[in-house]
Amino acid sequence: MFVFKPDIKMSEDEFRQIRDFIYDHCGLHFDIESKYMLEKRLNRRLTQLNLESFKDYYYQLRYSRDRDEELSTVIDLLTTNETYFFREDFQLKTFTDEIIPEIMQKKRGSGDRSLRIWSAGCSSGEEPYTIAMLLMQNPEIRRWNVEIIGTDISKQILSLAREGIYGKGSFRSTDDFYIDRYFTDQDGKLRISDQVKQLVSISHLNLLDQQRISLLGKMDAIFCRNVIIYFDSEAKKKVISSLHDQLHSGGFLLLGHSESLMNISTEFDLRHFTHDMVYQRPERKRAGGVL
Repeated sequence: MFVFKPDIKMSEDEFRQIRDFIYDHCGLHFDIESKYMLEKRLNRRLTQLNLESFKDYYYQLRYSRDRDEELSTVIDLLTTNETYFFREDFQLKTFTDEIIPEIMQKKRGSGDRSLRIWSAGCSSGEEPYTIAMLLMQNPEIRRWNVEIIGTDISKQILSLAREGIYGKGSFRSTDDFYIDRYFTDQDGKLRISDQVKQLVSISHLNLLDQQRISLLGKMDAIFCRNVIIYFDSEAKKKVISSLHDQLHSGGFLLLGHSESLMNISTEFDLRHFTHDMVYQRPERKRAGGVL
């Protein structure tokens, strides 16, 4: 017989403890208005772990041997991994039609034939795979060394990205051309081709971990769309500063359409393109030309 178990209430002290612990780990910020949301979403974990209070859960997060895995579960519960292929297509058109040709023209002059692009907050992989498919439409790209890196803080969602199998919701903005060319049917879903996958590497990364971010190396372009909305002002500044440092001189930062760097950073120029506005790390100047 099913016995109804009422939700466990979260005190303000417990809310502050859990909220601050999550913030210190990864920069996700929850104000007091989020208390009810945390209480509702984390109740299922208390039930699954057979815990009696949020105080017990806080100790679980802080001191248990599997605390890293549990914190990853918390992040999955508290964030929205809403994404799909070819999201914000006007920005992608700017990327393929104007930004990539500009980067390639600049690199040809130095004999460099490499492109490095980072999808920071790649969720289940639709964004980095979209970038790969778009680049594959450029015949000249085949003679270049292309590396697309997708990272996310959620280990669970990254397993879906590595698997590369997607349901209908991921294709709401996808032209049949790409589905026919780069996907195959698998048990009612669509699997992305190995041809696309080989351009993309997927790994776990906390955007507040500056040391690990520095190991990624320099990028020509960084997509960080609909990610910094989860951070408070201080964490946003830290993340954007790290992204700036990872870009080559003249590299591009693509944010979500509702995001801006106003009151966050003055280190970027805002470039006006035909279909969108995109942030760019300024070119380093020297006497007689550009570095």
